[in-house]
Amino acid sequence: MASEAEELEAEAAEQWQLVNTPLGEMWSGRTRYAAAMFFFKRGEMNAETLEVYRICARLDHEDPLPIIRDRGVGKEWLKRMGYAQ
Repeated sequence: MASEAEELEAEAAEQWQLVNTPLGEMWSGRTRYAAAMFFFKRGEMNAETLEVYRICARLDHEDPLPIIRDRGVGKEWLKRMGYAQ
């Protein structure tokens, strides 16, 4: 049986895959936003960064990362995502 810590890590790994859902797939913006909410609730993303994901939720082709960069928010999140600045 998996421990609680193992279950949390498995959930985080699944959410990481979802926040990296490829652009352009149907419902991908909403998927990325839902996963971003997971990281926000864990304290791993600030509210300004989450807001960009919210704005992009209905825009499946829109990459939130350049917007986050342009707004000057979420620098730690951009590093974590491997987004070159």
